[in-house]
Amino acid sequence: MVDGGVFRAVEKRDVPVRLEPCKDLREQLVFVEFSMVAGRELIERGRIMVPPFAQFGAGREVFAPVIECGVFLADTARPQPVNQNTVRFGDAWGLVNSATDERRHLLARPTFRRIAMQLSALSPSIGSMSFTLPPLRHPRRMIGDRTFDFSRQVAVMAIVNRTPDSFYDEGANFALEDAVAAALRAVKQGADWVDIGGVPFAPGEPLSVAEETARVVPVVEALRADSDVVISVDTFHAEVARRSIEAGATVINDTTGLSDPDLAGVVAQSAASLVIVHSRAQPRTPFARPHYDDVAAEVRDFLAARVETARSAGIPDDRLFVDPGHDLNKNTLHSLELIRNLDVITALGLPTLVALSNKDFIGEVLDVPKSRRLEGSLASAVACVLNGARVVRVHEVAESVAAIRMAEAILGLREPALLKHNMSDANER
Repeated sequence: MVDGGVFRAVEKRDVPVRLEPCKDLREQLVFVEFSMVAGRELIERGRIMVPPFAQFGAGREVFAPVIECGVFLADTARPQPVNQNTVRFGDAWGLVNSATDERRHLLARPTFRRIAMQLSALSPSIGSMSFTLPPLRHPRRMIGDRTFDFSRQVAVMAIVNRTPDSFYDEGANFALEDAVAAALRAVKQGADWVDIGGVPFAPGEPLSVAEETARVVPVVEALRADSDVVISVDTFHAEVARRSIEAGATVINDTTGLSDPDLAGVVAQSAASLVIVHSRAQPRTPFARPHYDDVAAEVRDFLAARVETARSAGIPDDRLFVDPGHDLNKNTLHSLELIRNLDVITALGLPTLVALSNKDFIGEVLDVPKSRRLEGSLASAVACVLNGARVVRVHEVAESVAAIRMAEAILGLREPALLKHNMSDANER
């Protein structure tokens, strides 16, 4: 692992390429310096700054934290992030050493062919990738007993709501045995993570802490006794969070963005992670006609502020996730814009969770009821993954797992399960 340093990119043309050994990496890699637009700072105190270009939105700057030795491609015209430690600039490759405070100049492309093979050891499919993957400060996460590398994978979170008035299943899993069975079924269908809720987000009568605890904790206990799957509890109450963690939950999913000032402290005192979700209403209250001048920027700013609150409470970045809250105090146009501009959220450098499954924006786009929103849900989820989402919250687990694993393969993050078609002298069907 290489610590961040301070670097500045300055215009410097016709300077010979310098190579030096790459420290603390398994592979024998090299650092290459190469050139970028005049006078722009590329890296400053652990962050990469990509100048604004049309594909990122007019006037928007994209930031990507440096966490390890980063691999970069260079072209002075169109920089494009490829993953959390990779940027494509055209047809050249380079590496940046983030371990020293030495200022580095970016030089032009002459080393692509010479080091392509060495670079491929670090990122085998990078040369042909054109999708934007998110900048992540801490992609490798230990959540309970499971390890994730969000630079190389997407987690599928299954939804199990133990409420009589659930948004989607309308109480199908309200009985304890049904909720536990649904959670275990989700695990068998390939879910990496199960999210257990006891209170809907929609406006309604408040539920006491005691009653909410009685709904979610027995499900957490039963699931934890049978599986090492990541378990989150969807709650905005600090006391429910505390009891859920004690029962075996490893994540708290707060759809109200830390409305309870004590919740972050409860999570900080444990080993659990926290999902911070954007919403604007007070818990369980209406919020009529939401208005945003720039929904992506305003959601990003809200999440950034709540992330600072969580950090101040003692939760480190490697235990934080963010969720822009599609449809939560947003209309259909807002939710669609958040999908298109999800890179604004992923630029925060924390794994981004998206909860899109069967939501009203899908129903309104396609004019279909909840029972017919699967295809729209899958399309929305894949679009978000291609735009940087790293956790996807879903109702239909098996279908979603297949769609997300396919998206991972498209991104070059996953090898095909089989390679037979046109791979031998006899064509395979």
